[in-house]
Amino acid sequence: MPVDAVSQGAAHRIAVLTTDERLEPAIQEFLASSFHTTMLNSAEQITVLLHETQIKALIVDLDDQEKSGQLRLKFVEKLNQADPDLVLIGLARSRNTTLRNKAKKAGIAHLFVAPVDFQKVQIALSRALEKRRMEAEALHLHEEAARGYVFCDLIGGSEPMRLVYEAISRVANGTTTVMIRGESGTGKELVAQAIVTTSPRRDRPWVSVNCAAMPESLIESELFGHEKGSFTGAYESRPGQIELAHEGTLFLDEIGTLDLAIQSKLLRVLEQHMVQRIGAKTPKKIDFRLITATNENLEAAVETGRFREDLYYRIHVIPIFLPPLREREGDVALLLDHFLRFYCKANNIPLKRLESDVLEILEDYSWPGNVRELENIVQRIVLMVQGDVITAKHLPQQILYASNAKQEALLIPKEGTSFDEEMAKIEVAYLEAALRRTGGRKAEAARLLRIDPQKMKYLCRKYEIG
Repeated sequence: MPVDAVSQGAAHRIAVLTTDERLEPAIQEFLASSFHTTMLNSAEQITVLLHETQIKALIVDLDDQEKSGQLRLKFVEKLNQADPDLVLIGLARSRNTTLRNKAKKAGIAHLFVAPVDFQKVQIALSRALEKRRMEAEALHLHEEAARGYVFCDLIGGSEPMRLVYEAISRVANGTTTVMIRGESGTGKELVAQAIVTTSPRRDRPWVSVNCAAMPESLIESELFGHEKGSFTGAYESRPGQIELAHEGTLFLDEIGTLDLAIQSKLLRVLEQHMVQRIGAKTPKKIDFRLITATNENLEAAVETGRFREDLYYRIHVIPIFLPPLREREGDVALLLDHFLRFYCKANNIPLKRLESDVLEILEDYSWPGNVRELENIVQRIVLMVQGDVITAKHLPQQILYASNAKQEALLIPKEGTSFDEEMAKIEVAYLEAALRRTGGRKAEAARLLRIDPQKMKYLCRKYEIG
């Protein structure tokens, strides 16, 4: 008969097929302590077990006392053909090279020869199961991509994100300047990279510049380059970021922070397709595609004179609007799944899962910091939460507070409410429910609500019930 041995918190169910009872102590010590282990002594039992439950791995003793090793290998081969994801490990007492080759052909991932070190079997089994898990995860991501949930490194299946994917596909093959607009943390640089990845310039230089992060005193030199001796500290000639993007793509993030003098020079580069280093006598011909991004209201900046109108029209040829996370219905769950898998794997931590109420709270949150805020929170939770389950108490206080505040806003709207009317609605709801439960018998309804029968009659007259 099969014998089960279940370790506390065992993650995978495996089976061991052998008629050698001498192996049982080592199996119990090294395998049953790590896996949900079922010991079997016939091929018929494993066939039944595979129909009843999901087995992740099978350890097969090829030196069967009842049948020849050849018959056992044929049985293993059939199992491998029926379920290629089943991890198969063989045990043998012969070092015959022919047996090893036949075992490999049958689908045996590892063959251990007597005397078997079951600690090594445990390690090999753990690695093989982890490899299968990673392969399944890769397949999962591929299937998501096929369903339109993943586009390059962008994740989301909501209608607003599908429109973004369509826009990227339309502009990718051209050379027209693109401006990506959206709130901070929405992933504007990922959109820019997706445009390049799907374009003919995918193998050409990609230069990304965060205009807001560069000191004002250095930004001109960084963008346009300089010649040796052109200013104090210019000990050697250096090409600028625009020049480095020749034949490729230049991405200028937060372009609205550039001062007017730099805007004028950038406009000249776009008009003449030439760039001139600081201190140089002649300009250089330059070919690059410009993609910009901003979270500012550039139209307002043009109105106030902070941004050049002619440059605005040069760079705002094709705008792509990236929606904030609060407008991407259903995408929070997809992003949570992605970031949980990514950071658990990156930190070599077993995959954590969310309780259902946690997902409800996170989907209801407004995410002012957008995807970046969500990613940071998941990374923190993965590292700080002990155990495999994430509960509401593990969430940051600002999210819990926002959730409570929203519930309070639903109870009491901004314009206020009538306490007496709300209490009356609650009383009516309870009275009607109790009467339905008792088939309209008021005395029984009063007993259910634990009130005096006379009070029950009074309330029914008051609210004209029954």
